[in-house]
Amino acid sequence: MTTLYGIKNCDTVRKARRWLDARGVDYRFHDLRADGLSAEQTARWCEACGWEQVLNRRGTTWRQLDGALKATADAANAPALLAEHPTLIKRPVLEHADRIRVGFNEADYSTLFGEDTPPNPPAP
Repeated sequence: MTTLYGIKNCDTVRKARRWLDARGVDYRFHDLRADGLSAEQTARWCEACGWEQVLNRRGTTWRQLDGALKATADAANAPALLAEHPTLIKRPVLEHADRIRVGFNEADYSTLFGEDTPPNPPAP
């Protein structure tokens, strides 16, 4: 089962969802805010992709975090920090066929789903 983790109103998540929908990919959407997330899940992502790849330091949530929390962000405490503040996660996170992708990149998704060419645009 393919699962896309993100937040409904995130533009990058919307792009990923449109890409998956246009290709008829069967997936489940997991809203990080509404559905929550465990530290075990974020630990798995951090282990697979690297905690620095999963942690979004460019977002509003990071900028609003207490300086002491920012200073202690490391491999050991990142999973708990991400579970506590899911909007710190770089979005979307895609789990497909035992692979994890952070962020959205059309070429990467095409490779992951074995697609050589983009879909035909809809007829006008």
